[in-house]
Amino acid sequence: MYENSKSILVEKSGAFSKRIVKMVHYLHSKSDKTLVPLYNQVLRSGTSIDANIGEAQFAQSRADFITKLHIAAKEANETRRWLKSLLDGCAITPEQYKSMDNDCNEILSILVSSLKTSKRNAQIIIKS
Repeated sequence: MYENSKSILVEKSGAFSKRIVKMVHYLHSKSDKTLVPLYNQVLRSGTSIDANIGEAQFAQSRADFITKLHIAAKEANETRRWLKSLLDGCAITPEQYKSMDNDCNEILSILVSSLKTSKRNAQIIIKS
């Protein structure tokens, strides 16, 4: 499944992962320490998106590829929820939330589209 060139999904998930790390680093140094568990959760789920997309590049089979993308999509959905919790806890501003949420939604949309295409292609191969 490995492709030599970087896909838009790989690039966007990598950039999002970096943003998450920077945001959490900033929050740890500047914000309310009672929200540290939320910071750690968004760090885990937000960076897991990129990690699972990276794993999908070296999937052992089409089914493994689809599974890894499913996990990445679930992590993206979880990240959106943690970002909302950070907004509700006043750890991030509405503008920061909107920017991060937009990036996460964009990645999630690409993942859903990729999953649909991969599943459709898998069905074509099985029927052939």
